[in-house]
Amino acid sequence: MTEQNQSFNVNVSTEIGRLRKLLIHSPDSGLGKVVPSKAQDWLFEDIVHLDTIRRGEYDYYIKLLMYFLDPQKIKGNLKEIDSKKADRSFFKPDHPDFHNSLAVIEVQNLLSDILQDSSIRKKLAAAVCAIEGCTYKLQQQMIDTDPKELAKIFISGSLNNDHMIFAPIPNLIFTRDVGITINKHILLNKPAKKARSRETLLMRYVFFNHPVFKDYAENILEIPDPAQHFLRPGEEEDHRTTLEGGDVMMVSPSHVLIGCSERTSAYGANEAIKLLFENNVVTKVTVVKIPNKRDFMHIDTVFTQIKRNMWALLSSISKNQPANADEPINFLVEADNKEITEILQFTKGKTTPITFESIEALLDDISQNDLGSTEPTRFLYSGNGSFPYDAREQWTDSCNLLAIKEGVVLGYDRNDKTIEAFKANGFNTIKVKDLLNDLENGNADVETISNTLILMPSAELSRARGGFHCMSLPILRDALQ
Repeated sequence: MTEQNQSFNVNVSTEIGRLRKLLIHSPDSGLGKVVPSKAQDWLFEDIVHLDTIRRGEYDYYIKLLMYFLDPQKIKGNLKEIDSKKADRSFFKPDHPDFHNSLAVIEVQNLLSDILQDSSIRKKLAAAVCAIEGCTYKLQQQMIDTDPKELAKIFISGSLNNDHMIFAPIPNLIFTRDVGITINKHILLNKPAKKARSRETLLMRYVFFNHPVFKDYAENILEIPDPAQHFLRPGEEEDHRTTLEGGDVMMVSPSHVLIGCSERTSAYGANEAIKLLFENNVVTKVTVVKIPNKRDFMHIDTVFTQIKRNMWALLSSISKNQPANADEPINFLVEADNKEITEILQFTKGKTTPITFESIEALLDDISQNDLGSTEPTRFLYSGNGSFPYDAREQWTDSCNLLAIKEGVVLGYDRNDKTIEAFKANGFNTIKVKDLLNDLENGNADVETISNTLILMPSAELSRARGGFHCMSLPILRDALQ
């Protein structure tokens, strides 16, 4: 990547157009240093086994992305790559044999690139040390560190991969949350939790300073806090301006969804709407309020798109709640009994928003009117809509799916009832290992694969509470035909 100075083409106008480029971050050593006493502070529900999450799970994600996005890097080399299990050099961002794909783009390498500039290195070292409370001497030591090594330190929190000088940022594997591509713009996040402050800072420097984004510097949007917010009373989380990428979906060229959730506040959504309208990025923004619960976190944990006329959805937030649902949710009544609206759609130039009675009604409107679907809209429910499987499988990201192209999505292999729902809706299911072998042997073709759920191993990754939608930041997709 260091030799790459040509600007990337940045453009995402849909959730399901053929994926061409995305930003990812492979699990780093910091992920293996999360301790039980700090796991929840660092937004993890459990500690994970690093070697398993790498070799047995995430590496398959990279291989699959390569076959679809950058086949010349991997086609014919699968056996050779797998034979290097001892060192995993193909998958290590700082290794000379790293794949260095310009389609499956590792953010650690982008960070290493900008740190080659001594001026940026000094500024970023000072900024990181300020938020982490480091000594001045340590700051100077970082400035004099090799850029590749410094990038690893900033991400893992460790000197020489052993001595920890500040906390890791294990959530960086969820690159979706650091920003979202909206047409030819990139909207940066404002994290709700302190644990994500450093990754936000690092990615801000990458987007504004890396030459591959040079043509889009004016298109990178940052959400401001309200004027003189520091003079206003109240420091509670509900009154902060926060927004994370998992709560933003680019569903059509003119339409963005923004969730109000545990991580994105109404203030953050409001500022994002103003920013998007003022910069003529889209003409329509729909705000979807979901319960402020850790169970749900972001809107992409409760619904994602599969095809232009098909969505994966958690039934307990829908109008079709099963009769035996354990916790029916009333979006219309807050704790103070003040009536609010569940879904509000704002159109640029109009002062009065319109409302939708349910998630299904909104998604059907997107499919039919925004995307011009000629078929009835279908909803595929987590756990096949049956309690307790719906709640159990939503927790392990049954609704958090990544579309590589329309109708071809990645999901976890552990969500058995949801897999049954896919099969009942005419989808093929295939384990990623089998698909990789078929692609390598010429028994499958990425251009002809359709209506397929690719089953990804999930014993450790699912503990991190994020699916493949979370673990991807698309920066280029084909427009839907």
